[in-house]
Amino acid sequence: MIAFRGFAKTFRGVEAVKDLSFVVEPGEVVALLGPNGSGKTTSIKAAAGLIRPTRGDVLVGAPGRPSTDADARHSCSFLPQRVTFPDSLTGREVAEFYCRLRGRDLTRIKEVMALTGLNGASARAVGTYSGGMTQRLGLAVAMAAQAPILLLDEPTAALDPDGTCAFYALVESRRAEKQTVLFSSHQMGDVERLADRFAVLVAGRLVASFTARELTSHLADRGVMKVTVDTLSEQVLARVRALAPHAVLAADQVIVPGAASVRLAVLDVLRQQGVTILGWSAEEGRLDAYYRELVGATQ
Repeated sequence: MIAFRGFAKTFRGVEAVKDLSFVVEPGEVVALLGPNGSGKTTSIKAAAGLIRPTRGDVLVGAPGRPSTDADARHSCSFLPQRVTFPDSLTGREVAEFYCRLRGRDLTRIKEVMALTGLNGASARAVGTYSGGMTQRLGLAVAMAAQAPILLLDEPTAALDPDGTCAFYALVESRRAEKQTVLFSSHQMGDVERLADRFAVLVAGRLVASFTARELTSHLADRGVMKVTVDTLSEQVLARVRALAPHAVLAADQVIVPGAASVRLAVLDVLRQQGVTILGWSAEEGRLDAYYRELVGATQ
């Protein structure tokens, strides 16, 4: 469990996070969304116990303890946005060092190296790694700790497609183990595929929080249907607009935005009025568009 209770953080007179109250339940995978400078990294670092609140509290674990307490930090594993390791060490040596530091069994190393796709490079010096490989090593180190709470700041920023797939497998394995994951990302595909819940920060404030099921509903309401017709009279178009006020006729297509139920009702009207339907297509709303809508509404 991670609980932000009126959390605020000020750096040199600039308030990076303002009165954040938000709970990540045990076993949840939660994504933090927001533009640059919205407070995502500050919030994740506060959960990791790396910064102290200016006001409010950040509690970690069950029962909740201040995130800066040693016991609370021991329950977390944190991957920063930019991770570096000594160039002269091999990938396996790095993983071994962090396993020993956390008091973990070294037999875990082979498993996490395989999960992150680094098995073939574990004997190579880190100085020969690409940025994406270094990020994968960071994921391996974070996983090797076997902490019940995983905190990830932009984990896929430097990953190639294979690395991204490895990250997906990592998160899914954590979900299967009922472990807690809090991560930030600008990659909407990652967010939509992985998260159970979403929190949107803008200018340091929480402006929206919704579950994956609620997101599906939000996106369905923002869907669009396009119906190709033979001809359409003004009278029939008026009946369509009585159901969907923003419907338009463009060339031979009736374009109907709105919820799925409205779109189905429009199809019924067209059939009842004897309109010849030559074809139709529908698509749901997109998370990136909904995200821009939320951000734009607060700026």
